[in-house]
Amino acid sequence: MPVLSIVLPAYNEEQNIANTAHVLSAFLEEQGIDYELVFISDGSKDNTYAEILKAAAENPRIKGAQFSRNFGKEAGIFAGLELALGDAVIVMDCDLQHPPEAIPRMWEKWKAGAEIVEGIKSDRGKESLGYRLSAGLFYKIMSKLIKIDMNASSDFKLLDRKVVDVLLELPERNTFFRALTFWAGFRTETVEYEVQERQFGQSKWSLWSLMKYAVTNATSFSTLPLQMVTVMGAVSIVGSLILAVQTLVRFLMGTSVEGFTTVILLILIIGGFIMLSLGVIGHYIARIYEEVKGRPKYIISQVTDNVNGNAAGSWKR
Repeated sequence: MPVLSIVLPAYNEEQNIANTAHVLSAFLEEQGIDYELVFISDGSKDNTYAEILKAAAENPRIKGAQFSRNFGKEAGIFAGLELALGDAVIVMDCDLQHPPEAIPRMWEKWKAGAEIVEGIKSDRGKESLGYRLSAGLFYKIMSKLIKIDMNASSDFKLLDRKVVDVLLELPERNTFFRALTFWAGFRTETVEYEVQERQFGQSKWSLWSLMKYAVTNATSFSTLPLQMVTVMGAVSIVGSLILAVQTLVRFLMGTSVEGFTTVILLILIIGGFIMLSLGVIGHYIARIYEEVKGRPKYIISQVTDNVNGNAAGSWKR
């Protein structure tokens, strides 16, 4: 009988662990799906890992790990994929905003031959206007940068074991899980779902964290920002040529005037383009620097008793 692994990254989610473990376990057993739940505490400051230990002690199908510090959601996802042993793996939020009711539909599509089943948001739920606008802007920018429609996409998706193995073999340190599943190809199906309300706690995402997430993922997955530097340089040259022709014409006509304002504006515009270009290049240099160092995506400090392997340092199964 095939086994379904569910990876659940968590950061300061002590209020949700027990409820999520109970809801998912009961639901999957009711559906007759053989499963394991893999919780990853991303360096949580609260009792998230203690709650994972309790859940694992009550149910042998639940296991988990604790990072030595906060490494981010991407690291949490990949650590979960590394620890998951199932024939298929679903990644979902541990606050149950990704509804369990969508899991059987994903499971059936996988059994019918789909190798990736994407969860597509049909409704974003009761989000604030500011968060909805910032999230919408984030997805539009990312869709343009990586040339993939991500407006309704999410991390909620099912992956066949062969897809998981492909992703784990990628040598890069700066990963963008949501886009990498598109990049990997394979036979893909979709399942629509409505975002549910949190029962406990608050979202850890803010406008600032979304902006940082967007910049990191854009520079790790797309070279379009670098190409924009060339575009800005071309715009500066065209603008300079136009002003040069205008200045020459006025000089020949004897109507030239002191161009102090024009000079100041040119300096500010070109200077802004230069600084922005240096910033973009700097982000790419930072990504190269991080990749060259070859440090692991994450460090696991503790694992539950039912996880086999050495948890000292980066994970080695």
